[in-house]
Formats: sequence, structure tokens, C-alpha cells
Amino acid sequence: MKFDLHTHHFRCGHADGNIRDYIEAGIQSGLQAIGISDHSPFLGSEQDQAFPKIYMAKSQLAEYVEEVQQLKREYEGRIDVLLGLETDYFPDYAELYRSTLAPYPFDYLIGSVHSVEGDSIFNRSRWKKLSDARKIEVKKAYYSLIQESARSGMFQILGHIDAMKGNFPAFSDIPADGAIDETLRVIAESGVAIEINTSGKTKLSGGWYPSSSILERAHHFGVEVTFGSDAHKPSRVGEDWDEVKAMLKDIGFREWVYFKEKRKISVAL
Repeated sequence: MKFDLHTHHFRCGHADGNIRDYIEAGIQSGLQAIGISDHSPFLGSEQDQAFPKIYMAKSQLAEYVEEVQQLKREYEGRIDVLLGLETDYFPDYAELYRSTLAPYPFDYLIGSVHSVEGDSIFNRSRWKKLSDARKIEVKKAYYSLIQESARSGMFQILGHIDAMKGNFPAFSDIPADGAIDETLRVIAESGVAIEINTSGKTKLSGGWYPSSSILERAHHFGVEVTFGSDAHKPSRVGEDWDEVKAMLKDIGFREWVYFKEKRKISVAL
């Protein structure tokens, strides 16, 4: 079964196309299931849309859910349209996010860390003039947040768990292997899946998230995996799916998972 659980559209302010465009692209790519998972509203502000180039507006959430549900019905029998959402993990607002999203019939939620110590993980300027010791502290803080997100019980999937390398490839060489292993242990114990996210190739790092070395460790710890292109334009839907599948089989994975009505469904590789 071919699926892609991570796609965006115009509401987040930094993706092209509407939801139907991504569904049609999924059909053209031979998908049997496509997850629509745009960025959730930012709930830590009283403003309706505090960051219009990053998150959808609060007032758009209900219409987003309704549109996906309508398209789910329309495309039934052609492709399984899944209702997802990518939401940042902010410890200070975790319970607000939990209670706000609970009433909606999501098939799954992707939990992603995009900010560490108040700064975007993709801001490569943050690393300038940092000592080696401070770089290690930042990397450990990043993985600590990912551990918290896994333990929160809010998510079925954790998004791009080494994406901090995206615009700073040297991130991968910062020595913090103990933090990565501990994070993978926590993820396995929490029963959350991680995605192989092929959007890393669009960044300076030039590769998928996470790296094959992290995936080898994930397999060792018994972490389950899923697939997400993180497409921000329809042409990227399902991108590199066959290559990712082959890599996972080489590592030793025998199955991957997707989610429907928050139920985990295993699929043989």
C-alpha cells in the first residue's frame, strides 16, 4: 500500500495549491491513501493569525476540517483521504492544544519541534559565535523537546526528528549521540511513530529526515516508522517513496504504519 501522510496547502501561508490539488497529485502518484496535514493554528496568542506565513488562522481550523471531510467523502473508492494536522509542540501551551484539537475527528496528529529556546530550528544564524559546548546544549535541548512531545500522548507521529540540520548540516556532527539514543528509547516506549520525511532534500542538508544512521538506531530500539513527503507543492506528493521503502528494507524494517481514526495500521514493506 502506498501512502503519504504529510502534505500542506495554501492556508499555512507558505505552501502552494489547495487540498484538492494534493489529492489529485496523490492519485497521479499511485497513492492509495493521502494524509492532509496542514500546520495547526498558533494558539499561544490572542490574535486569530499571529504568524500568517507559518500557521493557518484559528478561524480557519473548522473550515479546514470540514473541507477535508467533504473531500474524503467525494474521493471515497478512489483514494483514502485522511484528516491530519501538523502541530508544533510547545510545552507551555500543550494542554491548550490538546483541549482545542480534541473535539475534531483527526485520523492522526503529527507533532513537530520547529523552535528551540525561542528561535526557529531553521535559523542558521543562531549557530554563529556559539561555543562547541553551547552547540551541544542546544542540540540536547532540541531532543529533550522531542522526548517531551513523545511522552505527551498527543501525537501519533513525530515529524522530521533531525530537521535542525536542514539549514545547518554541521548539526549532525555535534556530539550528542546519547541524547539521540535516549530520544529513540522514549519514542519506542511511547508507541509513537516517526516519519521518514523527504523534504530535507529541499534544504541545505540535502537529505531525508532523519538520516539513515538515526534510522538504524531507531530500528535497534524498535521505533515504528511512517512516510511523509512534507509536500508544500503538489508535485512533491509521494516523492522518493520507492527509494525510502528500499532503504528501510535494507536497514531491516519489515513494515511501516499509517493511521486512520487514530488507529495504527501496519503495512508490509
